[in-house]
Amino acid sequence: MLTILGFVMIATFLVLIMTKKMSPIAALVLIPALFCVAAGKGAHLGDYVIDGVTGLAPTAAMLMFAIVYFGVMIDAGLFDPVVRGILRFCKADPMRVVVGTAALAAIVSLDGDGSTTFMITVSAMYPLYKRLGMSLVVMTGVAAMANGVMNTVPWGGPTARAATALKLDAADIFAPMIPALLVGLLGVLGLAYVLGLRERRRLGALRIADEESAETKETVLVGAGAGAGGGRLGKRPVGGGTGEADGGDDDGDLLKGLDPNRPTLRPRLYWFNALLTGALITAMILELLPIPVLFLLGAALALSVNYPRLPDQKARIAAHADNVLNVSGMVFAAAVFTGVLQGTGMIDSMAGRLVDTVPEGLGPHMALVTGVLSLPLTYFMSNDGFYFGVLPVLAEAGAAHGVTPLEMARASLVGQPLHMSSPLVPAVYVLVGMARVEFGDHTRFVVKWAALTCLLILTAGILFGTI
Repeated sequence: MLTILGFVMIATFLVLIMTKKMSPIAALVLIPALFCVAAGKGAHLGDYVIDGVTGLAPTAAMLMFAIVYFGVMIDAGLFDPVVRGILRFCKADPMRVVVGTAALAAIVSLDGDGSTTFMITVSAMYPLYKRLGMSLVVMTGVAAMANGVMNTVPWGGPTARAATALKLDAADIFAPMIPALLVGLLGVLGLAYVLGLRERRRLGALRIADEESAETKETVLVGAGAGAGGGRLGKRPVGGGTGEADGGDDDGDLLKGLDPNRPTLRPRLYWFNALLTGALITAMILELLPIPVLFLLGAALALSVNYPRLPDQKARIAAHADNVLNVSGMVFAAAVFTGVLQGTGMIDSMAGRLVDTVPEGLGPHMALVTGVLSLPLTYFMSNDGFYFGVLPVLAEAGAAHGVTPLEMARASLVGQPLHMSSPLVPAVYVLVGMARVEFGDHTRFVVKWAALTCLLILTAGILFGTI
């Protein structure tokens, strides 16, 4: 009964948000509450929600202060050189823009934090997509898949969880998977190329309407500031004029915050900001302090040094408050969903049923089975739930048929490109929120491509003999 309710609850949630019958926040709260009552455990709903909120509170705090920290770094100009390099490659060609999005997301993903990747990528690329009239779901989809592949670095989370759950060394899991992951990354870049060609055909020949110098064009394309204004999907005029109105924003308004001479820039503090960011990422990798504490300290220090005047600090916080509120609200709403799934026992029942359905004859191929199962399981479950709850059970079944824990651990990483677009991943709300994309639109677009990327990694892993 719990298994059926769990699957129906997830299906109901996805259908409602993809058809835009409910907002993600409302669906994340009301649907699990309804199914909790249907499961006969309505009296415990409060306990489940509190448990869920308690579990996700550190994540919400991390995202809040990470948004402030990296928002300040973007405002101060830390990432402008990287962005300029990518955008010089992109020019005004939609194909290059989409490939550049994938490349930028992959490079920034080396820090192991999805929210950071999405903040930097969207801040850099959103103005270009909006100015050229490109589809914003292409940007969010490509960024999410590139980050999903790179999320497997040992300090990114999934590899460390797999190593902990199966008592293995993270390097022994990750290093042999590098060739397969590179194939997956090349697959994302290839997909970006195809999607970019499709955007080029859809939009036709593009040019910036007003005759700008190369320097002025670069000014237009450098991301900065407060996460950019709104924008709808689809084609829009390029260049001069007011463009398509959306929430009071137009191209003229959009360009005001993108001047490389913007008052928020702190060029004299560039190396301080670079060293501070490097130290912060190093501390995260070495786990010197909990990540929320590191970002809290980093945000306070970045604000105090870059903007010592109190009014300037208030202005920077206010500039990023919209993103902070949207993301933290989504995280706490997701806490209701995860709290009910775990508290009622639905998630354990669903996982157990899926494991039980594996035919006995597939025992010697449990690594392949694990790779395939990692797609739906990491999409509908948190990484903690999958790696600490399901993977040990799968590994035990594999061991009975001679499949090593290392093979099982490597196979468990396959689903990460799809996992990064799961409604249970807080960072995805940073992505769609900053890009002003509906979560349902993002989901409809990305799921099929992300699943293909996962299967590409799985196939490469088998061919290379690592899975």
